[in-house]
Amino acid sequence: MREDGGYAIADKVPLGKTLLYSLQHLMAFVGGGAIVPAMIMGLDPALAVFCTGIGTIIYLICTRNRVPSYFGVSFSFITPMAVVMATDGVGGALCGIIAAGLVMVVGAGVVKAIGTGWIDKVLPPVVTGCIIVVIGVGLSATAINSVMFDGGASETFDAVGCLIGFVTFIAAVIASSWFKGFLKMIPVLIGIAVGYLVAVPFGYVDFTPVLEAAWIGLPSITLPTWSLNGILVIAPIALVLLVEHIGHLMTVTNLSGEDCNQYLSSSLLGNGLGIMASGALGGPALTSIAENIGVMGLSKCYSTRVFWWTAAFALIIGGFCPKLAMLFYSIPTCVLGGVSLMLFGLIAGNGLSLLVSEKVDFNENRNLMIVASSLIVGIGMMTTGVSVPLGSFEIPGLLLAAILSVVLNLVLPKEKEELVQC
Repeated sequence: MREDGGYAIADKVPLGKTLLYSLQHLMAFVGGGAIVPAMIMGLDPALAVFCTGIGTIIYLICTRNRVPSYFGVSFSFITPMAVVMATDGVGGALCGIIAAGLVMVVGAGVVKAIGTGWIDKVLPPVVTGCIIVVIGVGLSATAINSVMFDGGASETFDAVGCLIGFVTFIAAVIASSWFKGFLKMIPVLIGIAVGYLVAVPFGYVDFTPVLEAAWIGLPSITLPTWSLNGILVIAPIALVLLVEHIGHLMTVTNLSGEDCNQYLSSSLLGNGLGIMASGALGGPALTSIAENIGVMGLSKCYSTRVFWWTAAFALIIGGFCPKLAMLFYSIPTCVLGGVSLMLFGLIAGNGLSLLVSEKVDFNENRNLMIVASSLIVGIGMMTTGVSVPLGSFEIPGLLLAAILSVVLNLVLPKEKEELVQC
């Protein structure tokens, strides 16, 4: 056990605590990290949850239990999936997803060949901190939208939903700040439970699908079909996943205090193979998701044992028990948005903490330019949903911010070194 009362990556967490930690992770990702994007892309939400479990298990095997992470559904594929499905159907889009996974596997091979020594030069603290802040703050619009506008389903301000989301947020904050012992480590679970109970009398929870669903069922599998168009349109999105993946890995490293960056090659391989397995079954492209990274930061539990159990729950709920799946689907969007406010804020705060702890000197003009440029571009584009079109490919805010910060770090002169030379 860690000094802060949490658990390190290799620690064996007691079974009772493991189950509650796992349930907390499951609740954090099942809405925004699995069901919502899967529904938008026209895929089976239950199968999407099932595939997140498979993808996570593959990842844990590839990284040999050395990197804690859960894999949800990537939002980056929504637009290209729609483009391909309009002409080549779901099967063609799945072919593109498998190709994207293959690109990730190739990327893992490249990192394996060249090593990870380039990380410190290309991604110093000033760049890493910016990317982490962009990830957290850039997702703020998603959380606010979920609380105030029912996740985008309504254009009218939802006062009651906003109240429920605020109560959820406050409950999680109170649990994290004032509760003692183990209860302090499960603020997301407590926040969602409180928010759910508050939402019931307001009619925000529909139990009809839960009552009508069967106890036992099988996932609906769709097989991919060959599509060159699907490959050309969807495979390049793997570049976005590469940037997200590296940013998330660096965040886990900073939060846990354990060097996960050294396992980048294995991490990319696990992500790539997980995507290919998901696409082969009719599922979405997978990526490590910010919600679960935020949960780790709050709970101080980084043990990979927890993610094995979370994956097992996802397999059961998404693949074999429709009634349980519907129970999780019944969690209101505003409740999930309420806890997301804290989770995304934690990630952004972690990026700022990295800049402070590494003593990034903002008296240097180069550091100011790197931070100012990347934050404004990345956060501005992510919160407004703007991307830069490049043929059939779109450059999202996170990718452009990462490219901008890396390039500026490499080309801008280091002022103090120049003064010494003079």
